[in-house]
Amino acid sequence: MNTGIVTLVGAGPGDPELLTIKAAKAIGAATVLLVDDLVSDEIVALAPPTARVVHVGKRGGCNSTPQAFIEKLMVMAAREGENVVRLKGGDPFIFGRGGEEVEHLQAAGIEVRVINGITSGLAAVTSLGVALTHRDHAHGVVFVTGHARPGSDGTDWGTLAATARHARLTLVIYMGVSAAARIQEGLLSGLPASTPVAIVQRASLPDQRQAVTTLGELSATIEREQLASPCVIVVGDVIGGIRAAASTPAAARFG
Repeated sequence: MNTGIVTLVGAGPGDPELLTIKAAKAIGAATVLLVDDLVSDEIVALAPPTARVVHVGKRGGCNSTPQAFIEKLMVMAAREGENVVRLKGGDPFIFGRGGEEVEHLQAAGIEVRVINGITSGLAAVTSLGVALTHRDHAHGVVFVTGHARPGSDGTDWGTLAATARHARLTLVIYMGVSAAARIQEGLLSGLPASTPVAIVQRASLPDQRQAVTTLGELSATIEREQLASPCVIVVGDVIGGIRAAASTPAAARFG
C-alpha cells in the first residue's frame, strides 16, 4: 500500500500575506486538509478545489475536536495514500500540539514534515511597532501558556515574574485571558504593578484590537475593553513606549 505523508503547516497569525511560500506550496499540493479554527478562509482557499477540507477546531472555552480523534484522522488519511496537511494557526511547535502529533505519526510509521509559521506572539508585538527583544529594555523573551493542562498546577507565575525582573525578560502569554486574574496576582508577587502590559486580540487581522495598560490594571482592562480569545498578553518594558489608545485598531502594521 502506498502510504501518504502528513505535513504540519503553520498558517501564521491570520493575515494570509504572512504565510510562508513553503506553506502555500504545501497547501496547494494537499489532497486532505485538517484545519484549525483560527485559520482564515483565504488561506484554506489556497488548497486545490478537489482537496477534502475537514475543520477540526480547537478553541479554549469552546467545544473542541478531541486531539485523539484528530490524530486518528491523520493516520487514516495517510494510510489511504493521501497528501495530508494539518493546518494550524501560528506555528505548529509553539503551543500548537505539533510535538504530540509528530510523535503519534512517527509511532504509526507515517512520514511527517513540519513547516513553521509566524507565531501570534511575535505578530502581536510587531503590529504595535515594538520589538520583543529591544536591547535597551530586554535581554530575552519567554513564550508561556496561560492555559494549564488538566491535572497540572500550570506555570509558577511568581517564580517566572522574579526571573523576568532579574533577567530583564519580556513575557509573551498565550491563552491567558480566561485566567488573567490569577496570572496577574502571580506576576505581581515578582513584578511592580507599574510594569507595562499590552493585550492584543486577533493579531494581524483587520479587526485586531489592543489595549496598553499596566500589570496592576491587567484584569480590569480586559474586562472594561471586553477583550476575548484569541489574545496575546505581553508583559515587559518593551511595551513602555507605546502610546496606543485602548481597544482600537492597530495604528501601524509592520511586515
